[in-house]
Amino acid sequence: GQEKLNCNPRKENGSHVVLCELGNPMKAGAQVTVVMELSVSGLEDMGDAITFQLQLRSKNSPSPSNASVTVPVEAQAEMELRGKSLPATTVLPVSWQRAEGSQRPEERGITLEHVYQLHNKGPSTVSGVTLRLDVPTRLGDSELLSLLELGTEGGMDCAHPPGLNPQQV
Repeated sequence: GQEKLNCNPRKENGSHVVLCELGNPMKAGAQVTVVMELSVSGLEDMGDAITFQLQLRSKNSPSPSNASVTVPVEAQAEMELRGKSLPATTVLPVSWQRAEGSQRPEERGITLEHVYQLHNKGPSTVSGVTLRLDVPTRLGDSELLSLLELGTEGGMDCAHPPGLNPQQV
């Protein structure tokens, strides 16, 4: 039959130990299968595996049996990218002409602002995330968009693309 084990966590010699009483007395030749579910936090910097040391002690045996179990650790986090353009819709007037050589943005075209937000929905923390946005700057032989500036908030580093503000507007 299946029975719930009575397990007690405690510290021994600076290690976290979970002591489970399997049965007393146990019949000779008895076989026991134990399934344990552990919840462990703070594994972000543990590498790719954690090892549990198991020890089976019996009052009838002078030396304990030792074994170790290595469990792979995988941090999981769900990332969500949101974005919007301000204004949401842009239409150039038919009679509009671009002022060549002008340093004023309003004479070069309509200013658009694209805002992107990257959210970590958990459950783990993340680091070393790379977000790459490809923005079309040309349509055939014509200039479509001219990237004027790039900014970040929230402790992110951003690598500026090589074609940022080529006309120095």
